[in-house]
Amino acid sequence: MLKFLADRQTGLDDPLVMRRAETTRRSYALDLSKRRDFEVVHLGCINSIDIDPVESRYLLSGSSDGSVAVHDLENFTGDVKYTSKSVCFAGRGSRYRHKRTVETVIWYPLDTGMFISSGTDKLLKVWDTNTLVPADEFEFSGIVYCHAMSPVATKHCLISVACQSSTLKLVDLKSGSATHTLKGHKSSVFCTKWSTRDEFLLASGGQDNQVLMWDIRSAKGALKSLDQYNGKTADNHYTANTAHSGHVNGMTFTSDGLHLVTFGRDDRIRLWNVASGKNTMVNYGKVNNDWKKNIDIGITQGCSPDILFVPNGTNIEMLDIFRGTQIDILRGHYKCVNCCITHPHYQELYSGGSDRNILVWTPDTETAYEDYLKDKHDADKEQVARIAGVVAQSIFATADTWSSDEDS
Repeated sequence: MLKFLADRQTGLDDPLVMRRAETTRRSYALDLSKRRDFEVVHLGCINSIDIDPVESRYLLSGSSDGSVAVHDLENFTGDVKYTSKSVCFAGRGSRYRHKRTVETVIWYPLDTGMFISSGTDKLLKVWDTNTLVPADEFEFSGIVYCHAMSPVATKHCLISVACQSSTLKLVDLKSGSATHTLKGHKSSVFCTKWSTRDEFLLASGGQDNQVLMWDIRSAKGALKSLDQYNGKTADNHYTANTAHSGHVNGMTFTSDGLHLVTFGRDDRIRLWNVASGKNTMVNYGKVNNDWKKNIDIGITQGCSPDILFVPNGTNIEMLDIFRGTQIDILRGHYKCVNCCITHPHYQELYSGGSDRNILVWTPDTETAYEDYLKDKHDADKEQVARIAGVVAQSIFATADTWSSDEDS
């Protein structure tokens, strides 16, 4: 750390180098927080969570009991131990709540005064945060598995809706109607995400094992269909052009928008180059995926390399996004983890599960440093022992083991 500070002060390194190094160090040291937790307000599983992109202060959560809640992440009490309280909650006492499971909740990208929720009651609701009353409501013909809004859009205000239909719907908040219907999937669409780089680029994954890329300005259908074998198999034959060998129910773009991560029920994670549409062939190993719904995947911002957080049963896998190697396994939930999201500024992770808990994972840098010193000490001891062994062998080999005449 002192070297980074000195190099930054003398101008040898860009300040971004130090920030990236510290962000990476803190992200690699995540552990279950012993001082922070969330107030339990939901009576069912936590299916989706989201942090507002404006202040990064409020966490939104949706549950299988149809309720939605907003939690304040900031600690103004001055106490070391802190419980994030629910500042507003639409539960069983609210006649505006969802009648069935809430599958997805997201904040409006430009203002904390609005958020959107959807669920198995076939409804998508646009909420006024101040009054906790839906300002608008859209009904679809099937279950709404997922919806998303572009974080960088300036020329449109569209919500992409993945539902129990082979078509991807686009809802315009300005006009209050479904303006587009994107046809390309052969069965239900489970997940959808907007690019973090291009406001007109959209991705979707479905029950047909496909991942389609869309340019919403084009009416000719999907821009491209991603292929896990990049066009050919090991036998040099063309494939059926599917991204996974199972249903695709999870995806996320990297913060720079250059890569797309997808998660399928074939227990595989794939990393795609967005510009070429090619599979980068990074091997993440087997990650269990038995869900029949959308899964929220977490990804860091500003690390080198970025870290991928993927729910795996009751645990969360920490994976190097470009190498595929496992960094760590986060254990703390009693039941299945359904969603996770990273804080853009504090290098913290939040996860929700079927145990009705929202857990906080914070950097345990002190323990990480102690572990590093212990490993270094053990390595030094091994090296000293190895050197001592070599010296002993050398002395033994050069010693005169023959007895002299006088001794005999």
